[in-house]
Parts: sequence; structure tokens; C-alpha cells
Amino acid sequence: MISNAAVYRGDKTFSLEQKHVPAPGFGEVQVKVAYCGICGTDLHIFLGHMDQRVGFERTIGHEMSGTIESVGEGVDGLTPGDRIVVRPLDHCGKCPACRAGHDHICHNLKFIGIDTEGAFQEYWNVPAHTIHVLPADLDLSHAALIEPLAVACHDVSRARVKSGEDVLVIGGGPIGLLVALVARNAGGSVAISEISESRLAYANELGFTTINPKTSDAAEQVNDLTGGKGADVVFEVSGSQPGVDLMTDAAAARGRIVMVAIHAKKPDVDMFRFFWRELELFGARVYRPEDYEQAMRLLAEGVVECSSFITDIQPLEDIQGAFEALTHNPSAIKSMIQITRNDT
Repeated sequence: MISNAAVYRGDKTFSLEQKHVPAPGFGEVQVKVAYCGICGTDLHIFLGHMDQRVGFERTIGHEMSGTIESVGEGVDGLTPGDRIVVRPLDHCGKCPACRAGHDHICHNLKFIGIDTEGAFQEYWNVPAHTIHVLPADLDLSHAALIEPLAVACHDVSRARVKSGEDVLVIGGGPIGLLVALVARNAGGSVAISEISESRLAYANELGFTTINPKTSDAAEQVNDLTGGKGADVVFEVSGSQPGVDLMTDAAAARGRIVMVAIHAKKPDVDMFRFFWRELELFGARVYRPEDYEQAMRLLAEGVVECSSFITDIQPLEDIQGAFEALTHNPSAIKSMIQITRNDT
């Protein structure tokens, strides 16, 4: 099979090339990719921040949807034509985390589309265990939001958000907005702290209370919103030192803090605040299979307004321009690449 593919060549450059994709091997599925969203990690790769890990010959991409083209030997329950998404995690099955049932944080985890070939190509071979079959009536362009939505589902699950709790999301980018939507669906009263005016405006359109820490004391505003209590649950999604400062300042007594963002360097954390208010801190990395299933349900139920969340869709031939535009467009929420012309 010959597949048109975008290959990262370093120096902020994708090369459109033709690749030979072999028939799927034992336990593999070949996917015809329909859409693939541009993740923040993809943008970091494009900007050269992950060259040592990715190299200069890789097709990246993992926020995808598509249909099964063919299946290899040893694959049961999946057939050509199935409309699917890929949960892009390949675990070793042998390490302590895998043996304990936590294979999503496998000690030897390969993130498909970063550590291995990804979805910015027409045909793509993946392990069959990564496949989730979509509901019949879900648009494939919308289905490409399932991967980031599953991240949010996992984050909210880790936080154990309950109905009536006050929730603060620090960072109103794509993941922060999805966390806010899932937390609100779980019954939380959600406020979003963000410094981008365009993202604040979109969060307001979605009905969230918003806080701009550039123009007000964010912790004080959270206290005002909660009757002096603070937020029962805080999600740190900004990846910034001011965000880490706010996560402890704004948390209620015995509040739960979830670290969602990947920080470029170790942040300074106010450990005294953890002692003083008996706070809890949770890590949250990627997702479990059940998070994918929940994300599919929530998307089908309309929890995400997909038509406004997806900022633009560009063809694979214009992937270079799409990435370049994202480096200059702070108002974009989710840019997406259409890989093939699959039926929706």
C-alpha cells in the first residue's frame, strides 16, 4: 500500500512524501485515516523541542479518526469498514506498572505517533488493542476530538469531581476547556483562569465563569466566588509557574489538585500550603480504555460543541501552512487536518 504522508524533517518543516505501508502484521489493523487534530505536543515537535526523541524521519499525529482498511492475522471482532479511533498507547505488558493493571503508565510506554509512526498519513498500521469502534452516527471530524476529550475524562476521574463542588481550571487552552466541560458535566461549578482574551471570550460563550489573572487577583476572585472557601478541585493545565502558585493559593481546605500540564522545568510548589490546608495532589497522565469509552459517550451526547471547538480543517497537502498558522494564531482552539475523503 502506498500512503501519502507528512514527514517531520526538522527546522519547522514537513515534507509531503509517499510511503510504502506493508500489510498489517499479526495482531495489527491497517487504518485509513480520515482526520487528525494538531495536538500541543505536535506543535512542540514542529518547533524543534523534541528532536532528540522524535528524530527527522517520522510521521507524527495521534488525535485521529478513520475506518479500518484491513486486519492482520490474530485479530478478532474488527472488520474492514468499521469506523474507529485509535488510543495511541503501546505498553510492554511486563513492567511493574503493567503487572499492577496500570498499563497506561507503563514504564516502557510507547506513545504511538510520537515514539512510533503516526496518523498524518493516509494508511497507518496500529496494534489492534488500541482500536475503539465509534457509534454509527458520530461525524468522523468530530470523532478526532475523542483523544483529547479522553485526557479530560481521565483528569476529572482522578479528581473525583462531585456534584455541587467548586472547580477551578487554570489554563483555557484546548485541554483546559475540555476538562472544564467534563467537570461541569460531572456536576461541578466551574471557573476558568486564563490570560488570553480570545480564549476567555470563548469560555464565556460556553457559559463558564472566567478569571483573568493579568487584570485581577485570581485567588481572591476564587474566594469571592466560593464564599471564602476556595476551590474544592483545582486543575493545573497552564504549565506555568504562576499557574502552580495559583493552584495552592486558590484551593479549599482538603482541596484536591490535579497536575495536568507537562512543565518544561520543575516548578516551585508551596508545600507549606499542602500542610496548612491538608491538600491532595494527583498526577494525571493520558487515559485508560474506559476514559475513551466515556469520551465517545460524551461526544455523542453533545457535551462538546464540536462546530465551534474545531477552529479550522485543512487538507494534508497544506499541513505545513496549518502548523505555521498555529504558531501565530493565539485564538485557535483545535486545528485539524483532513487526511482522506472518508464518508462521515
